[in-house]
Amino acid sequence: MASAKILVVDDDPAIRNLIHRFLSKQDYQMESAEDGKKALELFEQFNPDLVILDVNLPDTTGYQLCQAMQKRTGVFVLMLTSRTDEADKIRGFNLGADDYITKPFSLVELGARVGALLKRQRVVQVAEQPSVDFGTMSIDPVRREVTISARPILLTALEFDLLYFLASHPGRVWRRSELLQEVWDYDYVGDQRVVDVHIGQIRRKIEGDGIYPKLIHTVRGVGYKFEAQSGDSEDAPEEI
Repeated sequence: MASAKILVVDDDPAIRNLIHRFLSKQDYQMESAEDGKKALELFEQFNPDLVILDVNLPDTTGYQLCQAMQKRTGVFVLMLTSRTDEADKIRGFNLGADDYITKPFSLVELGARVGALLKRQRVVQVAEQPSVDFGTMSIDPVRREVTISARPILLTALEFDLLYFLASHPGRVWRRSELLQEVWDYDYVGDQRVVDVHIGQIRRKIEGDGIYPKLIHTVRGVGYKFEAQSGDSEDAPEEI
């Protein structure tokens, strides 16, 4: 299997070159760009599996670039920034970022996060993975498709993995730390609110109204569970 392709976008040459060299030694195919214009040119030519994307760029923002790239392909995006404000992180996730790491960071941590994201692409799609159906909603792990009344629902790779995992264990309550371990597939050291943000995004896409969810329920003080209910939930209205 060919090694994964990674594009690093950062206007700081020291950081850009450090990441490039480190990940090259892990046998990834690497390209680098210092601004948004060059990044989009390389993105079209290189077709990366993952983009490590700085928020602050001289000619655009990482948020805008993330959206532009994900309109073209389902590329994974790892946001890289010196910002520590929670609102900035939530904005990144809402715009499609799959993960977020704050400067300064360790290369070991960066490598772990990169490996965990790319592992989702290399999951072997086998017949033993059954489709999960709840009412009019169907989740197909082989095609990685979600439909409601035969209408396709567009989810990011991480949103799909999280939804399929929860739906495969109906009624089971999962702590945020457990979901990070099971779905993100490594010991996440950042803010566990990343789970809440992705749950909110999924709810809005599959239910339209995240205030009175009927599928993914909040268990206050614990975490989340997937359980289709036709009646009113004791948790409603819910908060993420």
